[in-house]
Amino acid sequence: MIITVLVTRPAAQASGWVQRLREQGIAAESLPLIGIEPPADPAPVGDAWRTLGTRSLVVFVSPNAVEQFFAARPDGAPWPEGTRAGSTGPGTSQALRDRGLADTQIVEPGAKAAQFDSEALWARLAPEPWAGRSVLIVRGEGGRDWLADTLRGHGATVAHVCAYRRVAPRFTTHQQALLEAALARPADHVWLFSSSEAIGVLCAAVPEARWADARAIATHPRIAAAAREAGFGRVEQARPDVEAVVACLQSAPPSPAT
Repeated sequence: MIITVLVTRPAAQASGWVQRLREQGIAAESLPLIGIEPPADPAPVGDAWRTLGTRSLVVFVSPNAVEQFFAARPDGAPWPEGTRAGSTGPGTSQALRDRGLADTQIVEPGAKAAQFDSEALWARLAPEPWAGRSVLIVRGEGGRDWLADTLRGHGATVAHVCAYRRVAPRFTTHQQALLEAALARPADHVWLFSSSEAIGVLCAAVPEARWADARAIATHPRIAAAAREAGFGRVEQARPDVEAVVACLQSAPPSPAT
C-alpha cells in the first residue's frame, strides 16, 4: 500500500517540501490549509523598512514573514549592516539567506534544539544585554507575544509589523480530490502539520469528519496537542526537517491515541 503524505504548509513552502519528500522516495502532495496574502494596508511594512537601521534585531517568525516582508521592500532599500535578523527555525533562516543575508547576520536556534520556536530563539538571545535595544518582530495578523514580552522584560523596546494575513484556502480541483480521498481512505494518507491553525482550518472545512482512523505528524508539541484534541487517532512528532519526517514515516506508527 502506498501512503501519501499531505503537506499542509502554505503553498510557497509546501511545494519545496513535496519535492524533497519525493526525492526521498515518499509519495507526497501539496494540500495547503492556509492561504497567505499581503496585509490589507502595506504602508506599515514600508515604514518598517525605513527604520531598520535603528533596530538591533528584526525577528521573523516564519518563512512567510520573510517572503512577504521582502516582497514589500521599497526600491533600493538595503538591509542595514548592523541589524541582525532573528529566525525561529531552519526554514526561516534559509528564506533569509535566499534574500542575501549572510550567516553572520542571522541569529537562530541551535542545530540540536529540541524544537524550533520563539523559546529556542530566546535561548540564543538570552545571554545578551537587551536594555535600551530596539527590536522589531515581523509576523502575520495576531500571533504569540511570548518573545516580545520576554524581550521587554529584559529592557528592550519591541514593536510589531504585520507583513501578511492568513486567509481561507482555495483548493484546486486536484486538492479537493486529495481531501476527499484522505477522508474516504484515512489509512492511505498521513497529514503533515506545521501549525495548529491549519488543524483548526481543516476541522472547520469538514466539520462532519471524524479523525480517529487518521494519522498525523506534527512538527511541534503544541501542534501535536492540537491534533490529538481534534481527534486524530495516531499522532507523532518530528522535527521540522525532511530527514526527521522521513524517519518518522518509516518507523512503525504508534498505537492510536498515544
